[in-house]
Amino acid sequence: MIFLNPAVLLGLIAASIPVIIHLLNLRKLKKIEFSTLSFLKELQKNKIRKIKIKQWFLLALRIAIILLLVLAFARPTLEGVAIGGTTSAAKTSAVFILDDTYSMSVVDGNGSYFNQAKSVLKEILNQFQEGDDAALLLVSEKNEELQLSNNLSQIIKQIDEAEISSASGTLHNSIIEAGNLLAGSNNFNKEIYIVSDFQKNRLAEENSFTDLGELMNEKIKLYTINYSGKNAFNISIDEIKINTKIFQKDKPVSVSVTVTNHSSRDWNDGVVSLFVNGERSAQQSAVIPAGESAVLNLETAVKTTGKIELYVEIEDDDIIADNKRYIILNIPAEIPVMIFGERNSDYNFLKLALSAVDENESTLKISNKGTNQFASVNLAQYDVIILTGAENISNPDRLKNFIINGGGVFIIPGENTNADNFNKLMNALELPAAAGESGSADETENAIAFQQTEINHPVFQDIFSKQEVKKIESPDIYKHLRITPGGTGLSIISLMDNSSFLTEYKSGKGKICVLNTAAVLSWSNFPLKSIFAPLMNKSVYYLASKDVQQEEYTVGSDININLSSASLPQVKIVKPDNTEEFVNLSREQNYISFSSTSQTGIYTVYSGENLVDNFSVNTDQRESTTDYLTEIEFEEYLNKINFKGNYISINRNENPAEIIMHARFGSELWKLFLIAALILAVVEMAVARNAKKDLNEI
Repeated sequence: MIFLNPAVLLGLIAASIPVIIHLLNLRKLKKIEFSTLSFLKELQKNKIRKIKIKQWFLLALRIAIILLLVLAFARPTLEGVAIGGTTSAAKTSAVFILDDTYSMSVVDGNGSYFNQAKSVLKEILNQFQEGDDAALLLVSEKNEELQLSNNLSQIIKQIDEAEISSASGTLHNSIIEAGNLLAGSNNFNKEIYIVSDFQKNRLAEENSFTDLGELMNEKIKLYTINYSGKNAFNISIDEIKINTKIFQKDKPVSVSVTVTNHSSRDWNDGVVSLFVNGERSAQQSAVIPAGESAVLNLETAVKTTGKIELYVEIEDDDIIADNKRYIILNIPAEIPVMIFGERNSDYNFLKLALSAVDENESTLKISNKGTNQFASVNLAQYDVIILTGAENISNPDRLKNFIINGGGVFIIPGENTNADNFNKLMNALELPAAAGESGSADETENAIAFQQTEINHPVFQDIFSKQEVKKIESPDIYKHLRITPGGTGLSIISLMDNSSFLTEYKSGKGKICVLNTAAVLSWSNFPLKSIFAPLMNKSVYYLASKDVQQEEYTVGSDININLSSASLPQVKIVKPDNTEEFVNLSREQNYISFSSTSQTGIYTVYSGENLVDNFSVNTDQRESTTDYLTEIEFEEYLNKINFKGNYISINRNENPAEIIMHARFGSELWKLFLIAALILAVVEMAVARNAKKDLNEI
């Protein structure tokens, strides 16, 4: 036997009160002289003996009544014994772990797994009684402020309102949260109920097992009801990858889509569709064998500029949530470009090349200023900065920050550039310095040519027709800087002396292109070659193109949003369902952490009417796997976390209420103790009345 309120046992001291009163009443007899003692002879010795026995019996009854009352308030409980009428009296604290992840949307002959799980939880809750408390814990949620509640009708309401979530979660984290909740409960019965399909790869994150022996101790009883079983047919879209690196209106965008067949039968004649801004623009049929993945390539021309929402969709199967995946890209309507140069001759050919497209349709909006004006220009207004012979700019850290935040920079030597002043700029940007100079201006005899070209680099995108052999006519290079990118950059075009003619570097979110010869005729005839104009254009477009979001944002993730371009003290976030959330900013706040990502789709951030950022949120593809735990594997997991409580697996076809009542330990005996105290009180009253009568007779 154990006591649920052991502190009350201090009241047992009160049992000494009747003894103390009895001892105080034992007074020493006084001698009284009577004229006659004849009446004493009439006393019967046996009657006096009976009175004394009754007095001792009364003392024992009074002590017993106090003892029984104190013990009743201490709530005595028998472990492992179910006495009729007492088992239900043992108070219970329970945490119900409801798997609301989208794998529970599978439908069998009894409806969806999720709706079946909700029904059984309500059936169990209906067996709870007044004084019991509980909490509903959803696997997809963090449940940081969850508390036990004795408002069981409210718990049932929460179960009714629960819906399948696009977010994922692990049972391990939910079990830890349940243990923490029960640790603060004083009720005798502490129970955890898990209703789930027990996906194998969503039991716990890799290497996250910890010793929970103290939390999951002998007082915990764990019940599981497994709702897997159907051989579910599920095809998922696991990844969308944008292959295109330069985005222009009416130019093709290439997309690679990874599709996985998680089922045990082949996916024949499947259709994968690409949607651009809600309209189907491309599709492809696919055959994917059971248990395998395939990468499909889709291509479409995008006819608009601005924010472009793309998603890929497949036909319905047993799990619908993973049949659509989103990604976002931006095709700029305008690309503001600023050219800084010491001399007009350094950038005249460059400006002509960048303006070679029809002026009415040109996306590039070009401005130019002298090097001495660099400090007064707001670099954030431009997508690309071109430096031509402008190595001596003041405060190059501004340029470095511009690159880190996603800007593009094109560095081109000027006619008067030498290795020393060029390397000052390269060192300031933490780029490899030039090893020196080769050749001399206007000396055409020792000219060198291209050696190797990375023809698949994005700067050559759409320069050649499909039928044309991809070969570039090399210019004659008279003078150049010996640049070798080493391991920090990529040589797009190299020269015959192994120096890099056109080099790409990356820093933060931005890109840098470096040309090793000036765009003037004294250094080379490059400006006169047919490749000059398209290569310069494509290089600027490439520098302006932001890398398409490759980081996987999943539902429920916390996302850091860059607000460096926000101009107002408040931003508006438009969610995929077009609901809006407003966030107030503190002064000079450049980032916020956004956690209201409960929907899949595109999120857009505005500062007033200006677009600040956008990002896509998708399902966690690990939730798509239809591979489930066996009971033995779950028991092995319990051993890994050092679970010390009692584990009961309930078959979903069994009566859970009956199994729980048989398994639930603990019969509270306080009612029995209280009844016994009342009975003894009645006996005490009868004995006390009889003893008083006997005394009166004497």
